[in-house]
Amino acid sequence: MTTGTLPALPTPGERLGRFVVERVENLPEMQGTLVLLRHELGARHAHVARDDDNLAFGVTFPTVPKDSTGVAHILEHVVLMGSQRYPVPDPFFAMIPRSLNTFMNAMTASDWTTYPFSTRNEQDFYNLLSVYLDATFFPLLRYESFRQDGHRFEFDTPDDPSTPLRLQGVVYNEMKGAMAAPGSVMYRAFGKALYPDLTYANNSGGSPEDIPDLTYEGLRNFHAAHYHPSNAFFYTYGRVDLRRVLDEIETHVLSRFSPQTLDVSIPDQPAFEGPRRVDVTYPGTDVERGGQVSVAWKLGHSTDPDLNLRWSVLSDVLLGNPAAPLTRPLIESGLGSALADLSGYRDNFREGAFAVGLKGVGAGKAGEVQSLVLDTLTGIVRDGIDPALIESSLHQFEIGQREVSNAGTPYGLQVMFRLLGPWLYGGDPVTGLRLDAELESLRTDLAQGRVFETMIQQGLLDNPHRVTLVLAPDPDLAARTEQAERELVGRLSAGFTEEDRARIVRESLQLQSLQAQESDPNVLPTLGLSDVPPTVARPPYTTEEQGRALVGRVPQPTGGLTYLDVQVRLPDLPDDLLDTLPLYAFAVTRSGAAGQDYVTLARRIEAVTGGISASVGVGGKPDSLDDLRLSLTFSGKALARNGDALALVLRDVIAAPEFDRERLTQLLKQRLAGLKASVVNAGSAYAERLASAQVSPAGSIEERLSGLTALVTLKQIVEGDEVDALLERFARLRELILAGKPLLCLTATETDLGLDLTAVTGEFGGDAPVGHPAPSLLSGGPQARTADSPVAFNAVAFRTVPYTHPDSPALLVLSRLLRSEYLLKEIREKGGAYGGGAGFDARGGVFTMSSYRDPHITRTYEVFRDARPFLDTELGEREVTEAILGASKTLDPLTSPDTVGRLRFYGDQAGYTPEVQEAYKTRLLRVTLDDLKRAMDAHLTPENAGYALVAGHDPNPETEALGLHFEVRGV
Repeated sequence: MTTGTLPALPTPGERLGRFVVERVENLPEMQGTLVLLRHELGARHAHVARDDDNLAFGVTFPTVPKDSTGVAHILEHVVLMGSQRYPVPDPFFAMIPRSLNTFMNAMTASDWTTYPFSTRNEQDFYNLLSVYLDATFFPLLRYESFRQDGHRFEFDTPDDPSTPLRLQGVVYNEMKGAMAAPGSVMYRAFGKALYPDLTYANNSGGSPEDIPDLTYEGLRNFHAAHYHPSNAFFYTYGRVDLRRVLDEIETHVLSRFSPQTLDVSIPDQPAFEGPRRVDVTYPGTDVERGGQVSVAWKLGHSTDPDLNLRWSVLSDVLLGNPAAPLTRPLIESGLGSALADLSGYRDNFREGAFAVGLKGVGAGKAGEVQSLVLDTLTGIVRDGIDPALIESSLHQFEIGQREVSNAGTPYGLQVMFRLLGPWLYGGDPVTGLRLDAELESLRTDLAQGRVFETMIQQGLLDNPHRVTLVLAPDPDLAARTEQAERELVGRLSAGFTEEDRARIVRESLQLQSLQAQESDPNVLPTLGLSDVPPTVARPPYTTEEQGRALVGRVPQPTGGLTYLDVQVRLPDLPDDLLDTLPLYAFAVTRSGAAGQDYVTLARRIEAVTGGISASVGVGGKPDSLDDLRLSLTFSGKALARNGDALALVLRDVIAAPEFDRERLTQLLKQRLAGLKASVVNAGSAYAERLASAQVSPAGSIEERLSGLTALVTLKQIVEGDEVDALLERFARLRELILAGKPLLCLTATETDLGLDLTAVTGEFGGDAPVGHPAPSLLSGGPQARTADSPVAFNAVAFRTVPYTHPDSPALLVLSRLLRSEYLLKEIREKGGAYGGGAGFDARGGVFTMSSYRDPHITRTYEVFRDARPFLDTELGEREVTEAILGASKTLDPLTSPDTVGRLRFYGDQAGYTPEVQEAYKTRLLRVTLDDLKRAMDAHLTPENAGYALVAGHDPNPETEALGLHFEVRGV
């Protein structure tokens, strides 16, 4: 974030065109100001003026579907596929490489759809604003776009009506994959169970069996009704000129509309007379431990700021850490392995909800879980809540109020999502950003007596609007779903005449023709290479040696927070400890230390820090792919007044961890449940790791640390009862960690940088050299893993060159070019997969191509194979320039005070200095099409390739024709 001059702000009552300023509110916690405006047509606008050069925009529409055809979700896709001013087939994806955006997306929730973006370039902001406004309010809504991304009939061979008929569509395939994930099934069932009479009972994303009921006319009507200024909530953030933005919105959108009334209000859900139970299933084979049980209640309106805060705090008190009074007895009961999905307070419904339960539950245990939840809550009310737990939770809210971070999602968009909740439901958006009054009221009431115990009694135990939601795996559901799809196709096509079949062929060919048409992307706004910053961030920091440790101190405007990272470069590890390392990192911050059991330590962490974590990394030098090193990084944050306490917590966790067999067993089961659930959502990432492990030493390590190989290792430990052996390996690993080379990075305000870190640095007394692991590559040829997924995740990986090699920038540009100009069109638009792309890890030297939620396997690998001939088609300066722009974004990530110094310090110590990075940028900006062809010919060759996929079946019967034979294993 750079410092600049904020444009002058209006005053309450002032008219800005047809907008009236309704309110101007100071936001001291974030050093900003909120301006709320309303237009004559009913449009609302919230502007957060703040000294931040990362500008943000969003337009949100309340969307309340009345069925599960996925109309809101499909519309979200189709509006971004061509508009009046920008009549290209896919301006959204076309803008990605023409922009230096730090975020671009669109998303559909249960009762709203939003279109946000952010960028640090002012011209880029107005370019994207123009595209987003035209797309949302004036989309072309082509019939072909509806068929491509929504649903369509298509013959296996599109021009041959004698081949089998099937359903196809990007959203259709996306939701087939989503509804195979237990977490997604749980969320949809949750809304339907608690709010059966409201829009939340519908699947806003679309249920695969209902999506074919959506008509093209229904899609257009939904847009006409919902995407109108009277139903629009605009948002801007940063050092943007509010008056100019309002003029743009007025000129290009609002001036073209007449008044309209739309009722998108959501009524109260009638209260239940008594508790209910709802049973649902998902396609899963783990009948022993694949279930979930959750007990859920409907609460009061989520727009009530006082109620919302109190339930949020109470949720954190009850469930916020492993020692919390509701979490601990649930986990220690042994009935399940981890808290159920959706546990905690949720304010993303008009009426809030609280839920808690367990996942990893065996069949027939629902009653036991329900009784345990209710009995535990009864005991909490009887015995009371320790005031120290409440104070620790309030401490967490204080940190959340102060922290300004772009980690994860840009801060400007985090602010948008915070205010959207109350705003969309008719509440005060300020309450999503400022909690001072509510916190003061809560503290006053807490001083006078029992607050949370009464809430538990009245809001939960005495509340008849309760549902016990039981999610169970069904090993036969996938097969039945496939059969049901075939029957659906048969039923819908039962009356088809030859003319109907000819129409399907004709429409398929028309869609193919549209997809093959060359449009003129020059109608879209763009940036040029001159807009790419030639330099990288050089935040100042100092270094000092403390014994074996190197300490970096980074002055940053952190708002009174202190961040401490301790990266330990590890000595050489025996092979068995490499597989142990990720389990150690997961367990060490969730166990005991220095004479404190995990309960006491968890409460200490909650009381004096904003959280601590441990993570494993593998890195190398800029000039080598084989000279690797492993590191274990311990990180934490705290209010500056607790800086000493943070250092002591990290010291104890690093130097004196204590692992209890029973607790470790619980943690391993939690991790196993989480990894299993992640496969059907992150299948392409797993496939990419599995492919990379066949060609790259670093990839081989990453696969063992966080890939499907790590999942198998963990499964063997849990199911083979090898915890005692693991404890012995933990003890050996701890000794090697303390013999490692520590690099500490302290980020704080100038006045807080003098924090004494000798408590940490003094624990490292060894003299072992930093290790250089040399793992063997994954053998066995192409790898396939079968999982409970009706769609596939395909990947190919290539070993290439290190960072300083002249071809590395060309490979980075090539990945962006193939993604935007080739793979998205072939795999998503034509193939119907939800995603298809290419990536290049410049530091790891691995180039990948992959697909996500893909109905094809063989066809996709043919697309990967044909990437090289694509470079010989009519590509020119525009495509290369856009690919360079897209590639440059990966070299200039969005940072914030908590991350900018950490990245610089550790990057410098690894050899990725500003000079090395800026030389890379210079080469990147000079890449030509000939460079791309040469780099691809030299490095993306069969002998450098590894193949992997995750799917629901053995792929070999269909891939043998490609010369690919996969080694198949179950997940």
